[in-house]
Amino acid sequence: MDRRRFLIAAAGTAGTGLLAGCDRLGDEARRFLAGVGLREPWPAVLRPGMAEGHALRDAASWPAPQDEIVTEVAILGGGVAGLSAAWQLARAGLRDFLLVEGPEFGGNAAAGRFGELGFPRGAHYLPLPSLESAHIREMLADTGVIARDPFGARPEFDERALVHAPDERLLFDGKWHDGLLPSEAVAGAEAAQHARFLARMAQLKDARGGDGRKAFAIPLALASQDPAWTALDRQSMRQWMAAEGFTSPTLHAYVDYCCRDDYGAGHDAISAWAGVYYFASRAGHAANAADGAVLTWPDGLHTLVARLAARIDARRAGGTPTGKTGTRPWRQPGMAVQVREHGREVRVLCAQWPGGTAAGAPRLFRIRARRVICAMPLHVAAHVAPLAAFGFDPARHLPPSAPWLVSSFRLRGFPDERPGVPLAWDNVVHGGRGLGYVVSTHQLIRQAMPADTVFTAYCPLDAAAAPDMAAGTAPRAPADTRRWLAAATPAELMDYATTDLRAAYGRAFWRHADAAEITVRGHAMASPRPGFLANAGAAALRDADGRILFAHADLSGLSVFEEAAWWGTRAARRITG
Repeated sequence: MDRRRFLIAAAGTAGTGLLAGCDRLGDEARRFLAGVGLREPWPAVLRPGMAEGHALRDAASWPAPQDEIVTEVAILGGGVAGLSAAWQLARAGLRDFLLVEGPEFGGNAAAGRFGELGFPRGAHYLPLPSLESAHIREMLADTGVIARDPFGARPEFDERALVHAPDERLLFDGKWHDGLLPSEAVAGAEAAQHARFLARMAQLKDARGGDGRKAFAIPLALASQDPAWTALDRQSMRQWMAAEGFTSPTLHAYVDYCCRDDYGAGHDAISAWAGVYYFASRAGHAANAADGAVLTWPDGLHTLVARLAARIDARRAGGTPTGKTGTRPWRQPGMAVQVREHGREVRVLCAQWPGGTAAGAPRLFRIRARRVICAMPLHVAAHVAPLAAFGFDPARHLPPSAPWLVSSFRLRGFPDERPGVPLAWDNVVHGGRGLGYVVSTHQLIRQAMPADTVFTAYCPLDAAAAPDMAAGTAPRAPADTRRWLAAATPAELMDYATTDLRAAYGRAFWRHADAAEITVRGHAMASPRPGFLANAGAAALRDADGRILFAHADLSGLSVFEEAAWWGTRAARRITG
């Protein structure tokens, strides 16, 4: 889309207060669009994995494979878990492995570009790793993000990766405030609750169970199993806050935002254990940054994906691959559609569609491997692998997953700001339908603002932000929202993508934006509802130690980088010993 068409689209819909399909435009806006002869003034829309997933779900059978690949280890899925497994195998000296990328290499850590400007299509930051997250510290040291003392109490990090100030701000009561909790803008009693809540979370960072483990460790597998703490999983985070005497509306709005940010659902739906884990598990420190700092890059966590891939390349080039693999690449486009054990090997049927999307007839190929790591979301694995044989019943054990929109806008110059704190890396609208937006050029060290930038807006489509249906009611079930997403026009998606940007800048935003991309993620992340810790099916997959192994953040029920990387590296270590 060129700048002229983009601006005309914005101007033509400004009178309605939102961007929407032509059937929903007012008469004045409709006449404007007709007058300029504009027919399709909408953004690029990406739906990674949707067509492939539907093809997998609906396929009654698959054609015979045309090719066959033999390898020691096959990794099925190119997200953080699969890439972590490949990185760990390469570190251990195993070079005869093949990673099948799936619909999107990088998964929730993928990225896009507008010319020279990179931006995230998913996850955009990583908290400082705690002592328990030794696997993350190993990764960060290997990729140059930790410069010194990787396993000390306060490692030294690459300054370019540490988020720069101002890092967070909140639009509250018409003014930007520092941080995401407007303590200085509310009455004393309410501010006192803010302070008490933060003190309680700080206290829980050091809490331990009767088994000696931290009550809230990341990865979750290292957390205490003491029933005194796991009992929190029997109630919602909102219920826990009420029982603890936290009644402040702004505090509830903040915690609700945090739960939607990491779990895709509000604090009335999320397990209290998971809600506390959000605050209490992240206890990392740095020698050259304040506590609570995060690591980020212009394209989000895709920088880590690229660096891990580069380290795998370097290690495989540094030795002779085992077996008759020659110089075969370790990454293979395609998607696993069937996994079955066959004697002393595992056979994987894979499909590869021309052009990278599930349109037309796929090319089928088979992989024969001694071990297989299923590093795909569980809702996909349920159609690919014989999960019932491991004790996993999809009807009972699949974690609920949240749909999201991740939308990026290229700006020529910056819109004028409201009073208060200047533009930050992360910008949030109090009580907003979305989760705010991040600025891709924030980390670039310059004396002056860059000429161009990218704002990336995040919007989980949970009950608080669910789109209106034709009948005028808001869908509450994620399945309803996914059906809406599958049929929504780019214009309807744009309405939700710009919800916080309109609140922050109004019509002035469109004087600067000249390109847009919306990524639709129908199953973006697992939502840990009350009872998720007792998921027997997930526990069975975590314990699997045969020819087929499992590795994905879904095994924890928490869709965060540290959990995905934990299960990926753990599966690889089970293979290499």
